Order: sequence, then structure tokens, then C-alpha cells
Amino acid sequence: MKQQVMTRPARDGQEAEIIFRDIEIPAPGPGQVLVKIKRIGICGSDIHVYYGEHSGTSYPVTQGHEVSGQVAAVGEGVAAFVPGQKVTIEPQVVCGKCYPCRHGKYNLCEELKVMGFQTTGTASEYFCVDQGKVTPLPKEMSYDDGAMIEPLAVTVHAARRFAELQGARVAILGCGPIGILLAQTCKAMGAESVLITDVSDHRLALAKQCGVDHAVNTKNVEFGKALADAFGPDKADVIYDCAGNNVTINQAIRCARKGSKLILVAVFAGMASADLFTLNDHELDLDTTMMYRHEDYVEAIRLVEEGKVQLKPLQSAHFPFEKYLDAYKYIEANRETTMKVLIDVDPTQE
Repeated sequence: MKQQVMTRPARDGQEAEIIFRDIEIPAPGPGQVLVKIKRIGICGSDIHVYYGEHSGTSYPVTQGHEVSGQVAAVGEGVAAFVPGQKVTIEPQVVCGKCYPCRHGKYNLCEELKVMGFQTTGTASEYFCVDQGKVTPLPKEMSYDDGAMIEPLAVTVHAARRFAELQGARVAILGCGPIGILLAQTCKAMGAESVLITDVSDHRLALAKQCGVDHAVNTKNVEFGKALADAFGPDKADVIYDCAGNNVTINQAIRCARKGSKLILVAVFAGMASADLFTLNDHELDLDTTMMYRHEDYVEAIRLVEEGKVQLKPLQSAHFPFEKYLDAYKYIEANRETTMKVLIDVDPTQE
């Protein structure tokens, strides 16, 4: 089978290099599932790897952590999966022994590795994995949508970090795939109204297409005014930062209602410069969110299955497996208009 390998990133004046090597198709051992990979999504963290800006990744690396596929074979002792079944893979590799793992918070494992970054990803024609990391997909779900369950699980976990979401007024800074998915998730989980902001009219229009109540360009309207216009003087109950830069985190801190909550979803590329005086003076709760757990995958699948979250509008382009590098170049050339790019490892739907 063919396996993708990024041998070097695009930095220091060099173009990134991706090669494909021929390796043996692995045989599933006891408790393992062999998955025929169908789709792989490229996310923001993959782009950091492409530019050599992901501190937790060394080269060469086989990528792929947003994935859908079909069970090809199962090992001894596997009863929950059968050949032909649609599945996705949860890419966390955890120790199972540290304090977070022992207390059910394995997404915070002290030795956490993620497929495609610190360990081998799914970007190959077949991938062998422990059955505990495999989650079944509904028969009627497309492989395209199946590859987006992973980022949707990120937003399910983030939404759940605010316990009072039912009936809440929610503001989201950043209108990328995660921001739009989070907006839909919050609405699906009971939020009364959602405001999303960005500096791209194209992305804001896409958010409106996906059912977001208020979409505001903060190049034209100051964030504090956007909050008041959307929700009145009481502003938002919670603000999620899905942009992850000094501008947005300080917009959130300085414009939030006193005593309310901020949740950082985005990953900062470097050290932040934040207005901690105002954070303290306004007694704001600054919370964070990290990846997901299995229950978030289950909920993400339910939201799609029940039609409460739209994924198709966020699927910008497809590239064949052997054109992996071209997919990155496409993203680079179409930053504002690109949401989710999918790699068709096997383009068939069967």
C-alpha cells in the first residue's frame, strides 16, 4: 500500500516535500481493526506542520487525524466491528496510567500523542488501530461528513465547557471551520442566540448560511458594539475565542460582561499578550478546552445524523491522495475562501 510522508516543511525558502512510500498492508492483531482509509481532512494544525511551525512535530511524519474509512478486516477478539462498516478513528494515543487518564480525562494525558503529529497518522491506504479508537458511523453518512466528525467533536467538547448553555447568548470570535462548527453546535445544544465575528465577509456569509443568528465584520463594527447590538446591554453569557491571537483575546476580555466567562478554543502560535488587569478587575472566568473524548464523538455524530449541524457547506475542495502537496498549495493560495479541504485516499463511496 502507499503511505504519505512529509519529509520537510515549507520554510527557510524551501518548498515542502511529500513523498509516497510503498509498505506492506498491516495485518490486524488481537483487538485491532484494519481500516481502508477513504477521506482525510486537513486542519489548521496540519497547516502549522506544513510550515514547520508545530512545535510538537518532527520530520519525517505521516499525517492524517481527521479521517473516515471502512472496516477491511478485524483481529481476534473484535466483535463490535465487521468488514464493510463505516467508521472514523479517534487519533489520541494516551498512557492510561497518569492522573488525568485514571480519572476519565484522557484528552489531558500527561503523555498525550496525536496521530499525524507525534506518532504515525492515518494517511495511508490502510491503517491498523486498536478497536477502542474506532467509532462507528451511520450507514447513511457520507465519508466526506465522516472525516469532519473529529473537528465537530472539538466543538462539542468546547460547547460543553460552558455548563449553562441552554438558553444562553453566545459570542464567538473567529469564523473558520471550528468557529462555524461551534456556532452550530451551541445552537443545537440549546443556545438562544449566537453572534460570530471575523474580518472576512466571505466567511461571515458562510456562517449565516449555516444558521448563525448574527455575523459581524469587526473591521466595520467594534466588537463591543456588536455584542450590544446582538444581545442588548447584558451582552453575552459566554465568549469563545476561536481565532487565537492577541487582538481577539483582548477584545473578549475588554468587552465581556463583568463576571461572565471566556473560553479559549484556538491554539496560540506563541506567547499571548493579554489584559490580565481587566480580566481580574471584571472577575472574568478564563477557561480553556482541549480536544475531546469519546462521548464528544458520539454527540457529534448524533448532531449530524439529526440534521442539527451542516457540514457540506464547509467542504471547500477535494484532492486525490497523490496530490496531497497540491492541497496545501491550494489552501495557501485561497486562504480566505477555503474552509475544509479533503484528501480522497479512496474516492469511492462504497
